[in-house]
Amino acid sequence: MDQNNDVLLRFLLPTAGVRGAIVRLGASWRELASHGAPDPASARLLGEACAAAALLSGHVKVEGRLSIQLRGGPIATLFAEATVAGTLRGIVRLRDGATAPTSNLTALGEDALLAITVENPSPGGRDPSRYQGLVTPQAARLDQVLETYFSQSEQLPTRLHLACDNAAAAGLLLQKLPGGEDDADGFRRASILLATLREDELLALPPREVVRRLFHEEAPDLLGEASLRFGCSCSRERVADVLLALGRAEADAAVAAGTGTATIGCEFCGRTYRFDAGAIAELFARHASALPGAPGVQ
Repeated sequence: MDQNNDVLLRFLLPTAGVRGAIVRLGASWRELASHGAPDPASARLLGEACAAAALLSGHVKVEGRLSIQLRGGPIATLFAEATVAGTLRGIVRLRDGATAPTSNLTALGEDALLAITVENPSPGGRDPSRYQGLVTPQAARLDQVLETYFSQSEQLPTRLHLACDNAAAAGLLLQKLPGGEDDADGFRRASILLATLREDELLALPPREVVRRLFHEEAPDLLGEASLRFGCSCSRERVADVLLALGRAEADAAVAAGTGTATIGCEFCGRTYRFDAGAIAELFARHASALPGAPGVQ
């Protein structure tokens, strides 16, 4: 495992009663950004959201996937997702005619909303269980908005530092352990140390080195690393399901509009799927044959 890139490191400050995590995304961020963001300002916000999703997936009870979604102002949708398997994906799209978003999230307007969604598998193959928390951005930075979310919804003192540039996205999270009252000053000390961390250090240094430099006086326990990578869940089968949901008439119309081929592209990874008239006919014929037959006369 490359300690400089695409890794999530969890750690504990036992004396202070604080748990933490640090993430650095290198190749995974560059691949994601190559088709996920339309401009540098959007890319920075998306990178910070991806780093935050990775951090939260290590601290919230996630058995499936965790996503961060933001909309408001020029942002039609921002979506960043981390899975328990260590995959990341994300995208940001602006409203038609909108200019790049400002770095101040309070400028997104009164309709702005940030959602954190956890989706975990249910036993027996049932629909997955979902939990969603919502917060209105009332701070300039994404890390500050997420701190507010944890303060309001989880009642857990939390500090976050997020950063992103063209080469990397990174983040560091501190959270007071529930019931950790042995050192009442511990979380304050750790927060002061975190405030000394510069963005360029967070982006450039290996995660282990960042933890060592910041918290060496707190004797941190390193709890383990997890590798991360870009990963998209699209497939030809999923696209076929979308076509079936649209219906035969709309699928045939897509073929006609594409001069003989319906072309569907994945916005997350850029992969393209093509269905000609024969493939559409076969798809719907196979679907019809798989449907249960009408009940017989009783």
